[in-house]
Amino acid sequence: MAYSIVEKCVKCHACAPACPNEAIYEATLHFMVDPKKCTECEGDFADPQCASICPIEGAILDGYKVVANPPGSLTGIPAEKFEEVMAEIQAR
Repeated sequence: MAYSIVEKCVKCHACAPACPNEAIYEATLHFMVDPKKCTECEGDFADPQCASICPIEGAILDGYKVVANPPGSLTGIPAEKFEEVMAEIQAR
């Protein structure tokens, strides 16, 4: 199975250079993943490099169409506490 990049992608160019298999390419609206080249980084890295570097949470899906970089993945805040923490920050 291969990872995929969805329409949330803003074409920031972070993921393509991070891919060890050069499976990510620029398309018209957003970056795409060539499923024939994507190995999900198995054998190369513990985590998929595209999802690890992507600054747009929810833009990358795994082979089962599950978000690979969910809300909180960049901040380290668990998804179930994310709304609570954001409300606290905004109240300051």
